[in-house]
Amino acid sequence: MSLPVIPVTWPFDPRRSPIFYGWVVWVFSTAGFLFSIPGQTMGMAVFTDTFIEELGLSRTQVSMAYLIGTVASSLFLTRAGRWYDLYGGRLMIAGSAAALGFMVLVISGVDVLSSLLGGSTAITFCLLLSAFFGVRFFGQGVLTSCSRNVLLLWFVKRRGLVSGIRSVFVSFGFAIAPLAIAFLISSFGWRGALWFMGLTVGVVFALLALIFIRDNPASCGLQADGGDPGDKDSTPLEAPSKTIDEARRSPIFWIYSLSLGMHALFGTALTFHVVAVFAESGFSADVAFGYFLPAAVFSTASNLIASSVVDRHRLKPFLVLMLGALCIGAVGLIRLDQPWGYWVLATGFGIGGGLWGVVSNLAFIRFFGPLHLGAVSGFNASISVFASAIGPAAFSLGVDHLGSYNAAAQICCAMLLVLLVAALLIRQQEVVHPARAAG
Repeated sequence: MSLPVIPVTWPFDPRRSPIFYGWVVWVFSTAGFLFSIPGQTMGMAVFTDTFIEELGLSRTQVSMAYLIGTVASSLFLTRAGRWYDLYGGRLMIAGSAAALGFMVLVISGVDVLSSLLGGSTAITFCLLLSAFFGVRFFGQGVLTSCSRNVLLLWFVKRRGLVSGIRSVFVSFGFAIAPLAIAFLISSFGWRGALWFMGLTVGVVFALLALIFIRDNPASCGLQADGGDPGDKDSTPLEAPSKTIDEARRSPIFWIYSLSLGMHALFGTALTFHVVAVFAESGFSADVAFGYFLPAAVFSTASNLIASSVVDRHRLKPFLVLMLGALCIGAVGLIRLDQPWGYWVLATGFGIGGGLWGVVSNLAFIRFFGPLHLGAVSGFNASISVFASAIGPAAFSLGVDHLGSYNAAAQICCAMLLVLLVAALLIRQQEVVHPARAAG
């Protein structure tokens, strides 16, 4: 139960909203994902060459600073999830946005800070690593998780659908983010672009989030899905809430967390090494980058279709389909040298990615309830962020020791098959709402 740090009636009472206030929260939940871009890989990757040139670091040093900063940030996400349970989404989203903005500004001044401290390579590396830790922790970690969780409490019967609609806008925003950031750099320079991003998320969005976000409908005298708060019989059913320790003892938690983490590891590794992976099968860089378009189409389509039906079904079939699609995509990657490999890869990873969005949104509140959602989902986030950090390095080691990216893909495929079998065998019991048919 979150503490009432800020009165729900400040600066206005949500009950006076002309529409169900959950849709206002939906807007800011979606915006929270988009404003986390400075802490996402695609948000920082645009500046990689600039950091190498301006800071006097090698590509390997910048990559290692990013890797260590990301891994370190993953170790604190469970505690951040407990803060969410204690203080609520309103304060956590506003606070993490302000902190993310500050850390982006710190990155813009790493060269200046380094020169003040002596300007050695070691000092510059440590400063950049610390800044990467900050943007990854507050951006990809806290702001993203809190923005996801706060919406889940406002909708129950249509939880999957509204989350899926949000995913469409987020996917589009993430897709155009590198182009938008490149435009900022060309218009204002790299430092000016970072200042713009930092001040926008750290001041503008943080202030708006504090004004408009509310933690949950019950605290506002409202009911999830816009129901009558006076009608207790219409209160949507939720799963019994379980603590993080109880979740850790559940095989259900681990099959979902490891499956989501495997997607993060494999997907990030492919994205990071996409040119080299395709070159290994004789394809050009243009073909490699072109892969993302059909994959995005399959991902968006599968996400929308799954989101429109998931509220009426159990989640297990969606997990099984996700793992099956990723296995198919892995086969396409392994046989990328074949005429059919490209499309099998795009189809499998595209559909798997779309279903990943559905499963990651719903799994932990469906099985472990809303009361400790922050801690439970935070622990899962730490696993996924850690997996995404080691994925590119794991594929590089695969090339060094096994001779090809293909060998690393085969290992990932085998791990996916193990998870698929486990997902089929592990019994999953959900609280089924009357509006949700058994699947």
